[in-house]
Amino acid sequence: MATPAKNTVCLWFDGRAEEAARFYADTFPDSFVSTVHRAPGDFPYGKEGDVLTVEFTVLGIPCLGLNGGPGVTHSEAFSFQVSTNDQAETDRYWNAIVGNGGQESACGWCKDKWGVSWQVTPVALIEAITASDPAAAKRAFAAMMQMKKIDIATIEAARNG
Repeated sequence: MATPAKNTVCLWFDGRAEEAARFYADTFPDSFVSTVHRAPGDFPYGKEGDVLTVEFTVLGIPCLGLNGGPGVTHSEAFSFQVSTNDQAETDRYWNAIVGNGGQESACGWCKDKWGVSWQVTPVALIEAITASDPAAAKRAFAAMMQMKKIDIATIEAARNG
């Protein structure tokens, strides 16, 4: 057995951990499913042989998907923040998440169909809202506050006044 990572993100799913892990692996670079563990016996929300846990990596971050049953939901208190280099990359990830049963939120946030929150964050946005010119940063921030998916051209136009 390989030595596990010292710190792993554990995400609770209601029977769909493998489906989610495979979607993440197919969507993001440096992402893959490494191991699917099946239950050695019956458990409260499954039977012997059902998928119990899935070890996977998302953008280099080790994760464990646990099929823990219903009643536990994800919230914005935890999210994956995906840094993007341009509008095409921003659109690709946003559309993959939202277009596959997810939902838009505000300021670059969205949720996938399993309820996991994502921040699709262009580098240009971070540069704009942390600009050394406070007025430019404020304009970019105000523009971001009006958006769902981040539009880099609009952010840059606001930053430039």
